Amino acid sequence: MEMQSTVSDAPTETLRRIWETPSGIYGQLATVDHKTIGKRYLVTAFLFLLIGGLEAGIMRAQLTRPGEHLVTPEVYNQLFSMHGMTMMFWYASPILSGFSNYLWPLMIGARDMAYPRVNALSYWTFLLSGIFLYTSPFLGQSPNDGWFAYAPYSLGLYNAGLNMDFYALGLIFLGISTTVGAINFIGTLINMRCPGLSMSRLPVFMYGTLSASLSIVFALPALTVACTFLFLERRFGMHFFAVEHGGSAMLWQHLFWMFGHPWVYVVVLPAMGMVSDIIPVFSRRPLVGYGFVAGSTIATGVIGFAVWIHHMFATGVPMMAMTVFSGFSFLIAIPSGIAVSAWIATIWTGRPVFKTPMLFSLGFIVVFVIGGVSGVVTAAVPYDWQVSDSYFIVAHIHYVLVGINVFAVMAALYFWLPKITGRLLSERLGRWNFWMMFVGVNIAFFPMHVAGILGMARRVYTYPAGVGLETVNLATTVGAAIFAVGILVFVVNFLWSIRRGALAGPNPWDAATLEWTTSSPPPPYNFAVIPTVGSRDPLWEGRVIGEAPSALALRSTLFSGPVLDHGRQTMTTSAIDAAQPVPQSMPADSPWPLILALAIAATCYGLLFGAWWLVGVGIAGTIVALAGWLWPTALAGTPQSDPVTVGAR
Repeated sequence: MEMQSTVSDAPTETLRRIWETPSGIYGQLATVDHKTIGKRYLVTAFLFLLIGGLEAGIMRAQLTRPGEHLVTPEVYNQLFSMHGMTMMFWYASPILSGFSNYLWPLMIGARDMAYPRVNALSYWTFLLSGIFLYTSPFLGQSPNDGWFAYAPYSLGLYNAGLNMDFYALGLIFLGISTTVGAINFIGTLINMRCPGLSMSRLPVFMYGTLSASLSIVFALPALTVACTFLFLERRFGMHFFAVEHGGSAMLWQHLFWMFGHPWVYVVVLPAMGMVSDIIPVFSRRPLVGYGFVAGSTIATGVIGFAVWIHHMFATGVPMMAMTVFSGFSFLIAIPSGIAVSAWIATIWTGRPVFKTPMLFSLGFIVVFVIGGVSGVVTAAVPYDWQVSDSYFIVAHIHYVLVGINVFAVMAALYFWLPKITGRLLSERLGRWNFWMMFVGVNIAFFPMHVAGILGMARRVYTYPAGVGLETVNLATTVGAAIFAVGILVFVVNFLWSIRRGALAGPNPWDAATLEWTTSSPPPPYNFAVIPTVGSRDPLWEGRVIGEAPSALALRSTLFSGPVLDHGRQTMTTSAIDAAQPVPQSMPADSPWPLILALAIAATCYGLLFGAWWLVGVGIAGTIVALAGWLWPTALAGTPQSDPVTVGAR
């Protein structure tokens, strides 16, 4: 049984030696440190955001005036498709995974994720799948059928070349990253929480990521099947979607949207959770209705599986199906309304402090409501018929994805970057950043509703003069430019803060959760001793926050506990109440995740170009990598003797 020690007595140099990533190229390529992986996710996903934004900028330049010919129709189709795929798949979910990878072990009092090598694999496959996708522009054959790739245009008969092969193989490749990452999050939440951190005490952010991870596990197979069918039909003449050969184009839509609508909640639920944890800090009081917010998060994820046909109301599905799915589409607004009410009540009953993270959280609420209202009206079948495939739908999806995801991400960056970098960002630049993005997003996307009602179809390359679309399109382009400048201000702020930002200290915001007990940035081992949690707001125990009394008794033990310094060890506990703590040995750094990801990439390139020798190399490399990964070795965390305490030495 591991005895207790205090932080001041803990052998921090021993822990650092055990957990620190070795210097040099090998260490960087083989690391399984969740903090390094989280930072890589954040940087890579943000770069994809910038690339997707550049693609959007070119499209907006094309649509600023009627009759423009800045790019050809084929190039426009490729830009449109790459923009959608990049934002939906390579930015929106991975950047949330970056926050979760970095913060989860710190939030739950652990030293790493449940499966560190799987965590490394998830990043390498994410990065290499993005490189695979962006090979296509250099060949002039990027995906050109939208991020949804509707059949029959995606089939080889109508769309020759490698364009949609890049789409199918790229998403299958990325699906490996997304799936193993989701499993890792689920396993971490179930097993790796420190003693006392029961399910009723988790940060809401963790409920958001848990709901998203469960949605991935159950929804992503539909997309993988659809992309596999698409590739087999294009390359081997099978007939899943070709109507003239007995297939069904509707099959693609069903498979895609069975995945597609849960995916919307994959990219918004963790973001909603982050805001649910940020608002109480700057309202100086605990979250109002914590249980309702956590429950609504789970409910949203569940109901999200029952609404996919509302994307297909205009395709001729039976009236009974439209009635049922219309009802569920209205119903899903209720959990979101619960969350919004809780956020407003928390602010109203607290003593709000309007720092930059709070400003972005407030902007998030406003844009979230606008996007939610513009979405819920399409649950009404007659209205959906009127605006289907129009710019009204484009406006809605951008309000949701930019408003909910990007604004929450910006709030989270200003809130948690000081923990990651040890430096505070500039408040002055932060306010400029917020107002330019908030004004820009509304000028850019609100006129799109008007354009859709006026009859502007989505996915159009250009439009004629004199049909009333000139003003709204000009406004959208101006708003997009303002929004882009706002993003640039953040980049400048971040680069400035790394060198000149004020030192953050462990807890610059006076927040309540466990990650703020560590130094900024945290040490390689996260916690010198494993804490024990006794309440939902462990750092606010013993005092009154705002007008709401927190746990006035000191029930958490944050600075004394088991050291676990006999190799790479952390603590596992029971699934519900986080009791029965048991030390768990963890694997060391390993090159096999990268080697496996490279082998999968070789297989994808071989399939893409029909180079069967390269497919063979990739399959052989996969087998070797898996064998090396699974080969029995002594874990770096295996104790060499019975655990002892510092005091007993």
